Amino acid sequence: MKATSSHVAVEPAILYLGTPVVLNSSVNEDGSFNLAPISSVFWLGWRCILGFEAVSQTAKNIVRTGECVISLPSSDQVEAINLLSRLTGSNPVPSGKALRGYRFEADKFGVAGLTPIASETVAAPRVLECPIQLEAKLVRVNSVMADDYDYSVHERSSECTLEGITCLELRIQRVHVAPSLLMEGQENRIDPNLWRPMIMSFCRYYGLGPELAQSKLAEIPEAQYRTPDIDRAQQSDLQPI
Repeated sequence: MKATSSHVAVEPAILYLGTPVVLNSSVNEDGSFNLAPISSVFWLGWRCILGFEAVSQTAKNIVRTGECVISLPSSDQVEAINLLSRLTGSNPVPSGKALRGYRFEADKFGVAGLTPIASETVAAPRVLECPIQLEAKLVRVNSVMADDYDYSVHERSSECTLEGITCLELRIQRVHVAPSLLMEGQENRIDPNLWRPMIMSFCRYYGLGPELAQSKLAEIPEAQYRTPDIDRAQQSDLQPI
């Protein structure tokens, strides 16, 4: 190999290289609602993976109830996200979050100025103001960072014991979209030129710029990506919440 590189080896504390911000709503043990933003999320078909600290109230609620709603804010809703970013539904506040300045808040919808509305297939509420809302059911719980040590008890500092990372696989049950985001003449397609998600990169919020180039992948008919989960989701119409 003759090529050389000017790159340097570094050790950033995080590798948040750019992911969408979502709001997860779930039901607490007392029947009240919890609402929490995260950016550890990605989709495959009608499945998604959400990443949490295991002590997160949202993670506990989803595992206990087997469901949640994933609402996606647009880039112009950043203030509401900021109002929620250092709040937790856990009381007492977990030690790791307390170290980072989090505080307990019971009424997160109220603090953020957001409105809970009823879902169709799950008990957790949707966020009225978010232009995309995904009702979801839990499929699988996956422990993370357990390959070399027991992360559930691993001491990272004298002040804070981290208590585990978990990834939750969810199956989407229902997709709600603001009509203004749909492609003209296409009732089941979201127009990426109209949808402006909020992106987190290294704990900072950004929006999307214009399309860079015509994608070869976009030339594939979207219907070819359809999975059996969509047909399965239609059966939820027959099942009461």
